[in-house]
Amino acid sequence: MIHAKHRGLKASGLSGAVVAALLLSGCVSIGGKPPQRLLTLDAAHKVAAGASRVAGDGRTLIVADPEAPRMLDTVRVPVQLGATSVAYVTKVQWADTPRHLFRRLLAETISATTDRVVLDSGQFSGDGGQRLSGELVAFQIDEPSSSAIVTYDAVLTTPAGKALARQRFTASAPVGGKIEAATVGAPLNAAANRVAADVAAWAAAVKD
Repeated sequence: MIHAKHRGLKASGLSGAVVAALLLSGCVSIGGKPPQRLLTLDAAHKVAAGASRVAGDGRTLIVADPEAPRMLDTVRVPVQLGATSVAYVTKVQWADTPRHLFRRLLAETISATTDRVVLDSGQFSGDGGQRLSGELVAFQIDEPSSSAIVTYDAVLTTPAGKALARQRFTASAPVGGKIEAATVGAPLNAAANRVAADVAAWAAAVKD
């Protein structure tokens, strides 16, 4: 089930600024029921327990959280109804925002399938490795095609910020049955894993 309505928030005891912030967040409900289902991403390729790797010169890769438009920077699951119309699936939410979940999926996939030593942006790379950043352009259900679509614009840069390569990656997976809480998680996870695998292969091939 999907809906495109916005429920109002009662402002008793809350300032106008606080209410406005809650409305903009798109993921806070006052007095509402918790979602029946929480979704996350599961990497198809995982680093084996106990695996270790020593970074060679320049082989570290810092994977940064991608940017995302406001429509995607929420724990709600969007459904593209048409070119200018978006709704959200009811009774389901992401456990974290898609851009944070996708960064972790990217990092795990790259670590498992390449010789890169992957770091997040809060860790220090002593040998000055490359940096992977970009934008999560699409991470949603497309109603006309009844499919999940994930699109990521990847940018690989040097430690000094010089762009080495830029490429768009996209994948889709069919939604089995009616678009609702129980059917959207698996196809989004499948599409995200395909994009992550393609990005991993591309990042491994780009040289300074």
